[in-house]
Amino acid sequence: MASESSPLLAYRLLGEEAAAFPAGAAGGPGGAPARKLSTFLGVVVPTVLSMFSIVVFLRIGFVVGHAGLLQSLAMLLVAYFILALTVLSVCAIATNGAVRGGGAYFMISRTLGPEVGGSIGLMFYLANVCSCAVSLLGLVESVLDIFGADATGSSGIRVLPQGYGWNLLYGSLLLGLVGGVCTLGAGLYARASFLTFLLVSGSLGSVLVSFVAVGPRDIPLTPRPGTNGSSLPTKVGHFTGFNTSTLRDNLGAGYAEDYTTGAVMTFASVFAVLFNGCTGIMAGANMSGELKDPSRAIPLGTIVAVAYTFFIYVLLFFLSSFTCDRVLLQEDYGFFRAISLWPPLVLIGIYATSLSASMSSLIGASRILHALAQDDLFGVILAPAKVVTHGGNPWGAVLYSWGLVQLVLLAGKLNTLAAVVTVFYLVAYAAVDLSCLSLEWASAPNFRPTFSLFSWHTCLLGVASCLLMMFLISPGAAGGSLLLMGLLSALLTARGGPSSWGYVSQALLFHQVRKYLLRLDVRKDHVKFWRPQLLLLVGNPRGALPLLRLANQLKKGGLYVLGHVTLGDLDSLPSDPVQPQYGAWLSLVDRAQVKAFVDLTLSPSVRQGAQHLLRISGLGGMKPNTLVLGFYDDAPPQDHFLRDPAFSEPLDGPQEGGAPALSTLFPPPRAPGSPRALSPQDYVATVADALKMNKNVVLARACGALPPERLSRGSGGPVPPHHVDVWPLNLLRPRGGPGYVDVCGLFVLQMATILGMVPAWHSARLRIFLCLGPREAPGAAEGRLRALLSQLRIRAEVHEVVWGEGAGADRQEEEDEGDFVNSGHGDAEAEALARSANALVRAQQGRGTGGGPGGPEATADGQEGPATALTFLYLPRPPADPTRYQRYLALLETLSRDLGPTLLVHGLTPVTCTDL
Repeated sequence: MASESSPLLAYRLLGEEAAAFPAGAAGGPGGAPARKLSTFLGVVVPTVLSMFSIVVFLRIGFVVGHAGLLQSLAMLLVAYFILALTVLSVCAIATNGAVRGGGAYFMISRTLGPEVGGSIGLMFYLANVCSCAVSLLGLVESVLDIFGADATGSSGIRVLPQGYGWNLLYGSLLLGLVGGVCTLGAGLYARASFLTFLLVSGSLGSVLVSFVAVGPRDIPLTPRPGTNGSSLPTKVGHFTGFNTSTLRDNLGAGYAEDYTTGAVMTFASVFAVLFNGCTGIMAGANMSGELKDPSRAIPLGTIVAVAYTFFIYVLLFFLSSFTCDRVLLQEDYGFFRAISLWPPLVLIGIYATSLSASMSSLIGASRILHALAQDDLFGVILAPAKVVTHGGNPWGAVLYSWGLVQLVLLAGKLNTLAAVVTVFYLVAYAAVDLSCLSLEWASAPNFRPTFSLFSWHTCLLGVASCLLMMFLISPGAAGGSLLLMGLLSALLTARGGPSSWGYVSQALLFHQVRKYLLRLDVRKDHVKFWRPQLLLLVGNPRGALPLLRLANQLKKGGLYVLGHVTLGDLDSLPSDPVQPQYGAWLSLVDRAQVKAFVDLTLSPSVRQGAQHLLRISGLGGMKPNTLVLGFYDDAPPQDHFLRDPAFSEPLDGPQEGGAPALSTLFPPPRAPGSPRALSPQDYVATVADALKMNKNVVLARACGALPPERLSRGSGGPVPPHHVDVWPLNLLRPRGGPGYVDVCGLFVLQMATILGMVPAWHSARLRIFLCLGPREAPGAAEGRLRALLSQLRIRAEVHEVVWGEGAGADRQEEEDEGDFVNSGHGDAEAEALARSANALVRAQQGRGTGGGPGGPEATADGQEGPATALTFLYLPRPPADPTRYQRYLALLETLSRDLGPTLLVHGLTPVTCTDL
């Protein structure tokens, strides 16, 4: 037969899958489609037909003739072992909850998420489309081998004209028949499948009876063409009946040249053909949308079908090995016709399996496409596939799939696509195993399937086996399919998908994070692995967006928490007003593109709320060690949402998950002069509370003046060079000498160094200013500092400046402890010192590298040199007396006035280490 001599079946995957549409997804007046298929009609019949397909009639002799009985049985055991592992995973997922339409796509997408599920679903759909075309072309070739005008067999009835156009016409007519059955609904398909099942069973029954009833006979084989165009001598195969000598001869392998392709067969090539013929294990599972009870029908029907087909394959292997010599097996793959009591019944079986495979593939493709369209993963391009009939049949998806199959038929031969189709199916099977494996590893309490004959070992073996088979069948197709899946997943990730399905990745992350958090022992912390873990208190993010991004750059892979205090008392409120706000804050984090957690609290005052957040934020060894606050001054609040490109989109639309819109939760910044939620007294008290709780403190001023390229994750162009100035001493305590490098000074230096590691700040030069006392010799302290910087692997410029010549210098020499904040100096004297320190810092900001004081460095072309982008200052401790908090805040305002973006830092913990 032409279908025997065509390489089309050398790597055959005739379609199997028949996915169902979502149960609740009917569009139109009919509502949801009725679930009316039983276990037998909905699962057993399509699965048996898919696992038999045309190979059961045309490749039994191929397998046994080349591999021998023993290796054939070994191949069959390995193939069914691989398939059985996936069957166990399918049964487990199917019995863990309500399975709606979409079959394998539904299981994968609702477990692994829309990105993976959508990509594999589309590949699964394309595999069914191509498989339908392969089945139709195989059927056309089988028909033309008997009825074609150019048929070569001696028993041919030459009535049908042949040629590309005629073959395309025959395929299109058969596709119209198949499409008509599928368009009329799953009920008609089920009845047609049952009729096909009866025909195939009758044909197989006649073959089995023929092995016993037919006596020994010689079977002339079709002459093979020689190398010079002449025919080789006619060979004769022998049907010996049950003969132990024949069995002995067929026990071992005898790999030879395949007469249909001319290639020498190997274990791998024969195994690939056998495996391709029995991969239809998902045909029943994909009818989930039409099954009365899918949670019961899928595992029971699939297992029955797998066991039945395995028994038939083993029986045919034994009978062929007992009764047919190797010449007959290797030279006539369609020998069932020659030994049959009624040969036309074998032809009916071949035609029935081909027609059933094409119907199964087309209806499977349409149901998968309808499920994809209903989930709206690929946008308007799949919108026509949403259309359904009054009864819920997705005829739009059927017509869509019919058109694609017709396009594929135009290509004619699809030999090269057969292996690709098989690999696509194996990708889907591996994804099902991976879904079950993920659910098992996640240890989610709601994963408790009633089918318990599986474990993570079987799931892992299933994934590995499917991947191994993919590369064994076609390494190129396997690599290409994985690449295609990655590209589709990236596309769906960029497009965004529904979050209501549930992502097993989140459950796996939770499981692993919990395990590792328990192992993160704070008692084993070491200073050389220290990193900042920030809690940024935000009132209204509209005015704090630049600070929010700057803090994201300062975290250096550490914990970053956005904290917000909502004023109120839960006793006087009907419900918690904080919980509905989380969605909008998370949307803020996404739009701002920062890696931060969100922690909100309800408290009668901001100060108490800050204490709550400092105590309870984080978990285990991941708790904030640094509090970041915006500076308390009279600068009018700015609405950065209006100027930031990430927030230029309309903010009035509903947020994901039903959370309030950003514009609703984050009202415009307060008007200048309007009451503030936090008083100056409480602001300083919050700083004091953090230090009492052994938390470092960072106060940020004028961060809105930072250029956008300094706050972006990746600048689109070159960033102009700037300076980062560090003053690692208390300027309100003007005492020079080596004693200034205390723990807080090193903390200030560490924070500046961390910022320089961020790509947006790589071009900034770090400058450290070393202050000399009025009687201190220049050079000595600078040498000590440079030696320390060398040990700490910090590259920075060191500049010595004279400080301490102004107000209070003489008195300061006698007061080794205290500063102008925590001492008994008068307000006027402290204010004068703060103004002097401010003038000193501003003067150094205008000094370029190598330039003189009084202005920026002039370059050769007359342009100004680098300016200071950010200044780090030493933050003195708040006074112990709360009555002096106002004075403290005023001194800080004077100290940092007109300095541009400034961070005032007070560190309590050692953060640097010179040891390896």
